[in-house]
Amino acid sequence: MSKLKNFLSSAKFQQLDAGLESSKKSFFSKLTQTIAGRSTVDADLLDELEEMLIASDIGVQTTLKIIDHLEARVAEKKYLNTTDLALHLKQVLLDILVKPSPDPTAVQGTQVYMIVGVNGVGKTTTVGKLAHRFHQEGKKVVLGAADTFRAGAIDQLQIWADRVGVSLVKQQMGSDPASVAYDTMQSGVAQGADVILIDTAGRLHNKANLMQELSKIKRVMSKVIPEAPHEVLLVLDGSTGQNAFEQAKQFSAATDISSLAITKLDGTAKGGVVLGISDQFQIPVHYIGVGEGIEDLQSFDPETFITTFFS
Repeated sequence: MSKLKNFLSSAKFQQLDAGLESSKKSFFSKLTQTIAGRSTVDADLLDELEEMLIASDIGVQTTLKIIDHLEARVAEKKYLNTTDLALHLKQVLLDILVKPSPDPTAVQGTQVYMIVGVNGVGKTTTVGKLAHRFHQEGKKVVLGAADTFRAGAIDQLQIWADRVGVSLVKQQMGSDPASVAYDTMQSGVAQGADVILIDTAGRLHNKANLMQELSKIKRVMSKVIPEAPHEVLLVLDGSTGQNAFEQAKQFSAATDISSLAITKLDGTAKGGVVLGISDQFQIPVHYIGVGEGIEDLQSFDPETFITTFFS
């Protein structure tokens, strides 16, 4: 059994390493160029490193925090060579990431996820992949198609439900999303579901309307299960870089986000956005998408993620 676990763990790391190839090459090559030929760390090197981190889509605020840590380290040690700098940078990046909170599905009873995010980030696909993941773990899953505004969203979720082998609660396009959420909750409880995943509309029409809509959905959920939703998962497209920061800002202002799923990290050099968003909004990343396959939504492990950037 231990050999099988090690094999699966190794396979997951290889999948992650391959999926982050563009980000890893970009980050590591920039880091190598920055410290090449240097024997000590000085103010000029830290300035160049600051520019490199910002260019890696980590974000200004988080970059300044990283540089402050490194400056303190230099002042403490007086002499710091570039090898030590790289090792310390790796630890600083790891410390900055907000650690994932416990998996709510590990708790007994029906666990409810409300999935939010703008159109086009892979939100509905993430719902489908999560359904597959939980279904593979032997959990009974019920999906709710509460994105009733985007053309094709209900049909897309139906395809995922059929593919995974789980039930879907839906109404007509244009229906009240809160009504769909309520029906899904009742159906999930009646079926004895372990996990309920509710896909919501991905509109950023304005903050007030978004807040009102999400609040209404949460209210009707709590009428069926008082603690619901147990998880509000914000899905962001990692390939959009700084635009993902703005989306996180808008949704954080509209509702309490408890975790993040960063999609489309394969094929982009903007993987640094994971660090910046987690740090700036103090929200843990729970899942990352590193491919289009049904198995390519991985649980986020901070240490493994950072290690890939330095490998």
